[in-house]
Amino acid sequence: SEGDGQNLVTEDVTVVEGDVATISCRVKNSDDSVIQLLNPNRQTIYFRDFRPLKDSRFQLVNFSNSELRVSLTNVSISDEGRYFCQLYTDPPQEIYTTITVLVPPRNLVIDIQKEIAVEGEEIELNCTAMASRPATTIRWFKGNKELTGKSEVEQWSDMYTVTSQLVLKVGREDDGVPVICLVDHPAVKDLQTQRYLEVMYKPQVRVSQNYPAQGLTREGEPLELTCAAFGKPQPTDMRWLRVDDEMPQHVVVSGSNLLISNLNKTDNGTYRCEASNAVGKSHADYMLFVY
Repeated sequence: SEGDGQNLVTEDVTVVEGDVATISCRVKNSDDSVIQLLNPNRQTIYFRDFRPLKDSRFQLVNFSNSELRVSLTNVSISDEGRYFCQLYTDPPQEIYTTITVLVPPRNLVIDIQKEIAVEGEEIELNCTAMASRPATTIRWFKGNKELTGKSEVEQWSDMYTVTSQLVLKVGREDDGVPVICLVDHPAVKDLQTQRYLEVMYKPQVRVSQNYPAQGLTREGEPLELTCAAFGKPQPTDMRWLRVDDEMPQHVVVSGSNLLISNLNKTDNGTYRCEASNAVGKSHADYMLFVY
């Protein structure tokens, strides 16, 4: 409000598209002067409690000597601008209120350049928030850790479309983890979308000694080893071999198990379990020493 001893009071209005905006023109010290409300084209919306404007979206909420309060339903972007409160004194007084219309993003989409990645690979994700105003801020999370993307804003008439690009180096621990794209915007609360990462990795292999459960591998006693392997995809191929030597004749291999029923000194050496999948091959070693 400008001017000395200004008698009129109003507030700016911010409203989400489609909602109701309420404009209030108030008089501090009323002398029964006429209050009127004008639109941005300076057409009279209300003169006292009379509405010359043929737009029924404007409705009287309150009318008295000291206030003219008007609601505008189903607000659209075209309603934005300055609305004028006038008081018919001598000289007339005038102040303006600004209506700002917010538009939430139309939708939010994550696009992954590769549906299935391999550990160690860099993948690119894009999140797009369509047609909002003001422009959206996009934030990224992997699980609950915030990451930094690179945003680009495109303006089309009154609307802004924002795309954020995230480059991510994935490891096996990222398999099944959600990547979340979250929107910061004054017109919307908690708008987010997510995609689960799918990461392939080569097998992890572990050899364990089933028998003897504890203690020494003694001559004349049996030995049973088990090989466990998991990866993504699940390993299909698993094999036992003896490093730098032939497998002894009396060793029985059945699937993931290796059995020696009667240990002797010639069995000493390193036994290896190898597993492979589409990503690669891994192994685990067991060193046998017969006491």
